[in-house]
Amino acid sequence: MGKLIEWQWQGYGDNHQSRTNLMIHLFAVPLFIAATGLLLWSLVTGHWLLAAATPGLWAISMALQGRGHKEESRQPEPFTSAGNAMARIFLEQHYTFPKFVITGGWYRAFRKY
Repeated sequence: MGKLIEWQWQGYGDNHQSRTNLMIHLFAVPLFIAATGLLLWSLVTGHWLLAAATPGLWAISMALQGRGHKEESRQPEPFTSAGNAMARIFLEQHYTFPKFVITGGWYRAFRKY
């Protein structure tokens, strides 16, 4: 996992320069994170219908982010497998993008372009 974290962080700023994409991520990533928390909470508390519905929030978040990435001049590397896709998506949503915001990368990219 460490190599994936390093690899994803290394090119992250280059793939997130469009103001449109940056703004979409500012909304869509917290939606994804909230959906993850909601899924875990609903599973623990036995709210099965809610648990079944929360992956739809992930889909909305991913669709929004996919739209945003179309605005980027540098596209993300293609996924190599389903496992690669899952690992990269969850890592980006729960670690890499929050780190990008906290370290000032989001703000610098927004101001730059």
